[in-house]
Amino acid sequence: MDWINLLLIEHSSLQAIVIVSLICAIGMALGKVKIAGISLGVTFVFFIGIIAGHIGLSIDPAMLKYAENFGLVIFVYALGLQVGPGFFSSLAHGGVKLNVLGLSLALLTLITAIALTYVTPVSIPDMMGLFCGATTNTPALGAVQQTLSQLGIPSSTPALGCAVTYPLGVVGVIIAVIIMRKLFIKPNEISDAPIGSLPKPKITEFEVSNPGIYGKTIEEIARLSNCHFVISRLWHNGTVSIPTSSSRLEAGDRLLVVSTPDDVEALHIVFGEQDKTDWNANDIDWNTVDRQLVSQPFIVTRRQINGKTLGSLRLRNLYGVNISRVYRSGLA
Repeated sequence: MDWINLLLIEHSSLQAIVIVSLICAIGMALGKVKIAGISLGVTFVFFIGIIAGHIGLSIDPAMLKYAENFGLVIFVYALGLQVGPGFFSSLAHGGVKLNVLGLSLALLTLITAIALTYVTPVSIPDMMGLFCGATTNTPALGAVQQTLSQLGIPSSTPALGCAVTYPLGVVGVIIAVIIMRKLFIKPNEISDAPIGSLPKPKITEFEVSNPGIYGKTIEEIARLSNCHFVISRLWHNGTVSIPTSSSRLEAGDRLLVVSTPDDVEALHIVFGEQDKTDWNANDIDWNTVDRQLVSQPFIVTRRQINGKTLGSLRLRNLYGVNISRVYRSGLA
């Protein structure tokens, strides 16, 4: 049992890496669990960290300081990669109004926090931690701790205050959005699907064996089937290609189709035989599936196309490019 003590309890660089890795892994796994269509995502890592500290797990203070600073740098960098490309272009589409509202809310919360220090026994450092947790603002917590360190004041107490209010800052906002959705949005203005329950796209292979679609174009089939799908690959006589809306399907053609899970059964009827190959694994190397085509993810950074529809870009007709999936904020 000495190895357990070495890995989980005795302070060392290895123990710090193991503890932090376990907290991240468990938090990310539990963050995928959905209750009533809602999941907390990476926020669950924060909750697992709180539980780990509650049961007495700790790491070397020097390693903890390094992990805090390094984690904050990675967090801000990743956030910038995600929202940075479309930030300035979004200002022309209501972004200024939303930023002003967000800044006003943050200032109002800050004023409230400062005012509470005069009517409650909570100190300024503790209150700043409560403020950072209530607004779920991790970079602000880092700034507060750095400022306190420079002033010679212990910087650990704001983290505790942040841990206390962070859960309510996450769950409370979700509950508030659900309540506002029920009170102020008419049922016919929203989808019946629960928040966060949009289905993930499913990749399915079909072999065209329905005589009713022989010789018909993909556009005609889509119109007749009333299903939403994208054909990313078409194998015809052993040759693979990226089909367009004018491509005609013939008997024996093999199709790689991206659709919602609910449409798979209907597409089975439309196209014919469904292949049992599982194309939905995350570790599939699409560039080895066939050497004639290249599958590549791209990040949209050009502000000229921000807000434009895929149809208006005419990528398939002009460049022979087929967009099978769009990822936004972690959702496909």
